[in-house]
Amino acid sequence: MGTGKRGLIATAVTVIGAVAVLAAPATAFAAPSPTPTPSPTASPTPGTAVTNKDLEAVRERLDALYHDAAVATDAYNAAEEKARQQSAQIVALAKKIVQGQEKLRRLKARAGAAAAAQYRTNGLPDEAQLILSDNPQEFLDATGRVLQGQRATKALIAELTQTQQDLKQYADDASAQWTKLEAGRKAKAAAKKKVEQQIAAAEQLESQLEEREKERLAELEEQAAHKAQSAWLDSGILDEIDGKASEAGKIAVRYATTQIGKPYEWGAEGPDSYDCSGLTSQAWASAGKPIPRTSQEQWKQLKHVDIKDMRPGDLIIYFDDASHVAMYLGEGAIVHAPRPGRTVTLAGAGSMPILGVVRPDA
Repeated sequence: MGTGKRGLIATAVTVIGAVAVLAAPATAFAAPSPTPTPSPTASPTPGTAVTNKDLEAVRERLDALYHDAAVATDAYNAAEEKARQQSAQIVALAKKIVQGQEKLRRLKARAGAAAAAQYRTNGLPDEAQLILSDNPQEFLDATGRVLQGQRATKALIAELTQTQQDLKQYADDASAQWTKLEAGRKAKAAAKKKVEQQIAAAEQLESQLEEREKERLAELEEQAAHKAQSAWLDSGILDEIDGKASEAGKIAVRYATTQIGKPYEWGAEGPDSYDCSGLTSQAWASAGKPIPRTSQEQWKQLKHVDIKDMRPGDLIIYFDDASHVAMYLGEGAIVHAPRPGRTVTLAGAGSMPILGVVRPDA
């Protein structure tokens, strides 16, 4: 072990955490209070190896950094989804404006034709045309058509007015959507910056470790997950869970499990890489059931079901801020896209703090 190595690790844990917190911009979602990070206070002696206690502090700090990255990723995905919707609305409004302009052109042409017809009669009122007509009876026979023409003219004027008002409203709506789109782009950029900062801080922290320490860190992560899963299973919860997957759920499960081994990438929706909610949303889209893009919106909008009633294909939402989501497979297992540096994988359903369960095809 190099001289002062333990001190470098301890310092990295503290300094990187502080820099990440201070540098991170605000996002659309509030992150929870950071988990307190234990750090050694005594100065290590030269040649002292990094202990499990040191690595546990690193593990906890990494969990906090990746958790905050997940929250920022949800904010980014939400902004991305809103941008898509707003862009679609702008396109729809643009089509309405084009159609309205064409309609206005046709109406003006009809109005012009009506004005020309009136000009050809020297603009005389109907009564005068009756008096001056060489064939009064023929004129009287045509009075019905005259009245129809008058009503048609009034309707034409009303339609012209309404079309002009509609065009103005479409233009105002398009302008408002552009304003929202610009605000969304700023929120998206801020979220992107925070994600990158959190991931960079985590990678910098991990880079302080040597290979054998990284292996020990991975073992600690597995032990923590195993401990949490064991506690969940020891509660006897599996004895109560016996739900069968729906037909759509089977398709979603098949899609999700087919992605195992593909890398996690924040903001990704496949087919080559995924983030946690990208995996679940695409899995259910493949089953013909579109669901919200982010884990937080999946928690807000989908039907909640009791854990004991969950079935394969249901989504388990994790952490108090709904910043992670996985798909339940049955027998206490999930498939999920964990975090940067990991791949889509199987895990224990109780390996992380469960917020609740939602059902896309309730």
